[in-house]
Amino acid sequence: MEGPPGLSPTEHLLLGLTRLGQAVRLTAWHNGGPAKLSPLQADILLYLAADARPRRQGEIVKALASTPPTVSDAMRALTSKGLVDRRRDPVDTRAVTLTLTDAGRAEADRLGVVPAPLREALDALSDADVAAMLRGTTTMIKVLQEHDAIPVSRTCVTCRFFRPDAHPQDPDRPHHCAFVDAPFGPGELRVDCADHEPADAGPEEAR
Repeated sequence: MEGPPGLSPTEHLLLGLTRLGQAVRLTAWHNGGPAKLSPLQADILLYLAADARPRRQGEIVKALASTPPTVSDAMRALTSKGLVDRRRDPVDTRAVTLTLTDAGRAEADRLGVVPAPLREALDALSDADVAAMLRGTTTMIKVLQEHDAIPVSRTCVTCRFFRPDAHPQDPDRPHHCAFVDAPFGPGELRVDCADHEPADAGPEEAR
């Protein structure tokens, strides 16, 4: 028997993801704070806060799927607001490295607090819903990365330390992270992990 007419379930899923993306972006516009940050400026601060190492502008362009002129404009604004420090790269003096100032780190901490509407929406999900959505999201990200449709994201499923279904006897924690040598469940899948290493980086060293 055919299902109800109209869009297919996968098309409804895509539509739903689009609406959620719009909600997140709209929340970002409303969460500009005292520095009146644009969503891109906020994304840059959060990106720099996730890794304390000095980063080059090209890394930010690639990570945020933006363009050099757009990121340059955002970086100038962040520098003028005293949130980002620009310095010559000691290794390559032609390049500039970017780090957060103390004010920038404080602003990144503020941005890291989930706004009330999004928090309420997330709290409406059960643990099983979160696990299923994380599993589906990471799978989609992996496929999109393989087609170069999105920038590389530091997800579990693209990491050389990820061992899917290594513990089939434990349905709650079937996967294994070789980096910390510990099992974990679908609800603990990471979309952005600071310890991520690409799966094609070669065999890991003994730990």
